[in-house]
Amino acid sequence: MSIKPSGLRGIEVADSSICFIDGEKGVLRYYGYPIQELAEQSSFEESVYLLWNGNLPTKSELTTFEGQLLEERFVPDYTWVVAEEISRKMLPMDAMRTLVSGLSGDDPDDGNDTVEANKRKASRLLAKTPTLVAGAYRIAQGKSPIPPNDGLNLAGNFLYMLTGEQPTATAIRALDVALILHAEHELNASTFAARVIAATLTDMYSAVTGAIGALKGPLHGGANAAALQMLQDIGTIDRVESEIQARLDRRDLIMGFGHAVYKTIDPRALVLKQMAAQLGEDNGDSTLYELSVKVEEVVMKKKELNPNVDFYSASVYSDLMIPVELFTPVFGISRMSGWAAHILEQISNNRIIRPRTNYVGKEQQEYQSLSGR
Repeated sequence: MSIKPSGLRGIEVADSSICFIDGEKGVLRYYGYPIQELAEQSSFEESVYLLWNGNLPTKSELTTFEGQLLEERFVPDYTWVVAEEISRKMLPMDAMRTLVSGLSGDDPDDGNDTVEANKRKASRLLAKTPTLVAGAYRIAQGKSPIPPNDGLNLAGNFLYMLTGEQPTATAIRALDVALILHAEHELNASTFAARVIAATLTDMYSAVTGAIGALKGPLHGGANAAALQMLQDIGTIDRVESEIQARLDRRDLIMGFGHAVYKTIDPRALVLKQMAAQLGEDNGDSTLYELSVKVEEVVMKKKELNPNVDFYSASVYSDLMIPVELFTPVFGISRMSGWAAHILEQISNNRIIRPRTNYVGKEQQEYQSLSGR
């Protein structure tokens, strides 16, 4: 059977109610709710509840859910023993992959694969992953992990655990919005990996560990770090035109531009662009934002490519003083919610995912003995 679209582009492999994308019109909705409205009015925790339950929570439901996440933020002591061994030797994404996988041994629902048990596992994964990422990074810097602060939401707590300093309301809201925007995006590479793994009826920890491995790739989650590196290499507005042209002449990828689905501007990029402008203004330094806008103008002029979610998230994360090594792990913290949503949906009506290849090798060969080769 011949499969013409490369990389399964345009091939529908699952029915899903979670996420709707119209790439021609630049539309993204979670369970029918436009991403712009969720980013403007919702919190990350509220959006996660929506992804896992198919409806927005009532006030009491949200309070209960937030309380569950608060209770689950602490990680077992052995986690930091492992982190001491690996964090100075591994990239943060590698440490995240290993430490998240290790959490399965302490999960009280290990072996229980009911819907409610899997939702509890998802809550633990979502709550503990920011603690792991922040703590492992501090250990790699020769510092001690900072315990979670129960007075902060997930976004604020992550910023607090990185530095021990109380983040500003603007910073908390900026990261909260970024987490909403990164939470879910249909069958991207990591989510598809999670569904393929979950379809074997293995456990949720195995599925999200595989998803983290997929997210690590520079063509997926690593693109925002590469986008910031590009901005830093360009340096100043007066160098944008020549540097972008030089990259195009070398046929280099312009990281943070173009998308496999969107034929117009990524709607998430529009929200992040506004957030980057606000952060630059609040920080009293709009240099990175202004440089980003100029790069966007030049790339559009020369290649007619729109920015995607990675481009302005680089500016936002940088202005939040998140180390560039943690850009992709922060993406993973957010996308944990989307992975879990798809795992829950996959196993609710499961069929193992087993596509075929289009064979292009030799039709038939005769075996020759070793002595005759």
